[in-house]
Amino acid sequence: MWTATAAAVGAAAYGLTRPGVRATLREDLDTVRRRDPAATNDLISMVSYPGLHAIWAHRGLHRLWQHDSAKVPARLLSQAVRTLTGVEIHPGARIGRRFFIDHANGVVIGETAEIGDDVMLYHQVTLGGTSMAQTKRHPTIGNNVLVGSGAKILGPVVVGDNSAVGANAVVVKDVPADSSAVGIPATVRPKKSARAAAKTELPDSLTRTVDAPAMTKHPEFELVDPAIWI
Repeated sequence: MWTATAAAVGAAAYGLTRPGVRATLREDLDTVRRRDPAATNDLISMVSYPGLHAIWAHRGLHRLWQHDSAKVPARLLSQAVRTLTGVEIHPGARIGRRFFIDHANGVVIGETAEIGDDVMLYHQVTLGGTSMAQTKRHPTIGNNVLVGSGAKILGPVVVGDNSAVGANAVVVKDVPADSSAVGIPATVRPKKSARAAAKTELPDSLTRTVDAPAMTKHPEFELVDPAIWI
């Protein structure tokens, strides 16, 4: 245990000497501040957020997974991370930038899962499989997607960009972009987009579209449905 801890500390110290690693760390901490109003101190976020620890560990283990000779140690180490953080991410899963797991506990992400950029999961979320075949059997999550606590997304389904999955929803079919999915099984309905809200009707019955505000560098989630919240 002490050997593994010393190795982890040594690897972290070495990584922080590299500009790319420092930039990624800064991006991760900024993501925590944007997504969690309770996060007001970067040092506390670094040492006390198991979701961050699980994500950091996964990045290294995913690189190991690319080498056949390292698949066994990568898998064993992922189980150690699961024990320490309560988050099980298979080292084969592909995860984009600015990923955040809030209240990280009981989260399971399967081997062939794919997660885009700016995705946020709450606790008890499962990105699971429904097949025993050695093929793509886990979900694909698009960019800027929110998944509420306790949600289960099962099988090789696709959750489109800018969508939200409600707390405790069970998703077994594709969710189009800009949609909300709530219930068991999940019912899908369109989200009210900023551009649709900006449309106004002119007196001559012609429709004019008012340009929506420019997108921020990192889009924020629109929590307009209480069923989405934890």
